[in-house]
Amino acid sequence: MIYLKIDDNKGFFLRDGGEQEGTWHAIDLITKEDLYFLLKRAVSDDFEMAAYDEQILSNKAHQIIYKNLYEKFTDLVANKTRFKDESDNLYKAALEKYKAAE
Repeated sequence: MIYLKIDDNKGFFLRDGGEQEGTWHAIDLITKEDLYFLLKRAVSDDFEMAAYDEQILSNKAHQIIYKNLYEKFTDLVANKTRFKDESDNLYKAALEKYKAAE
């Protein structure tokens, strides 16, 4: 599913709609809650984004925000298996210790 897109020379992100389908909002209106929603989707869903293209995005603020988000989410999606394995290994000993104590 696409979560970041470029349309009409502006960047947009998909905002969580709760029970309803999400809605598209200008990238310069993104909040920390929106970022958290996108992060959760990036690690658990099929996360897609429109490729960053400076020629299509004419709004300078949208260029800066979209480029940074695109780079960070591309890195996260590419390495999400490694991040999951590292976090599992980090807490593996503690989980085993508490399971044995039960």
